[in-house]
Amino acid sequence: MKSVYEYFNSLLDKKVSREKFLKITFSSLALLLLSGFRPRSAQAVQTQSFGRPKKTINTDHDLIIASGDDPYAMTIKAVEAMGGMGKFVKKGDIVLVKPNMGWDRTPEQAGNTNPQVVAALVDMSFKAGAKKVNVFDITCNDARRCYENSGIEKAAVKSGATVYYPDGWDSLKAKFNYKSQMEGWPILKDAIAADVVINAPVLKHHSLTRLTLSMKNLMGVCGGNRGIIHQNIGEKLVDLTGFINPELTVIDAYRVLVRNGPTGGNLADVDTMKKIIVAADPTLADIVACGIAGVDPSAVPYVHNAIQRNFGITDPLKADILKITV
Repeated sequence: MKSVYEYFNSLLDKKVSREKFLKITFSSLALLLLSGFRPRSAQAVQTQSFGRPKKTINTDHDLIIASGDDPYAMTIKAVEAMGGMGKFVKKGDIVLVKPNMGWDRTPEQAGNTNPQVVAALVDMSFKAGAKKVNVFDITCNDARRCYENSGIEKAAVKSGATVYYPDGWDSLKAKFNYKSQMEGWPILKDAIAADVVINAPVLKHHSLTRLTLSMKNLMGVCGGNRGIIHQNIGEKLVDLTGFINPELTVIDAYRVLVRNGPTGGNLADVDTMKKIIVAADPTLADIVACGIAGVDPSAVPYVHNAIQRNFGITDPLKADILKITV
């Protein structure tokens, strides 16, 4: 068997002295070490995470309900009424805007978040100083068709966002300091590592959970067999929300799928409610969205669980809620 020295020389047109070979070898190794390279055995590979820390953000109001005809302008004005995107996004931040983009549906069919809501959030994030804004979702239908036909990919890219298909393998196992059925569940690294998470679901009917709201939308950052999450989904989604701790929740209730969700497809099942809900607290946002949809919050498993556990702001009567018309 050839030595490393002999093999090195076999690749060259002319011989290199053993002394020069050793000099090249040690110089290359020194450069690798200076650049931060470490052998795989010496590298600490992160495989699990306790999630994102919860931030205390002082907003001008607890929740805003915006009404109007233009979902882009409504989103802008609602966030401004909360105190502006600068309350949430700081200069140099990497932001995740997480829409519902799971279905091969057009904006008119209301199966996904309105693309203009997403565009407004991306624009405001950059204006507040974000270095990068990511937009992604682990979809239920074919990802390319979902991204394109929802209109979200085009709108987000036009606003400067980085839109991509997340790799479900690039995840960390969720850890909790209490007993949770979400323990060990793979969560996308890019969701955990984001400086700011803006959760932007669409309000719509769901055949299993009655409604899709902000907590349910976070399933889109979970790898694995997500169908299993529907078993005892109320407790699991509250745990997941506490793990991700989104800084801002924006619920698109402009076009609302009121029947045959979550997929929809029939325009007769869509009601134009022309509302946008903005809050820092996801529980409060989901409870108010239930009211707009005319559904008892206790009928939605994860909202019911959040109320039972006193997770977040659970009493809208004690919250500072502002209604605006745009």
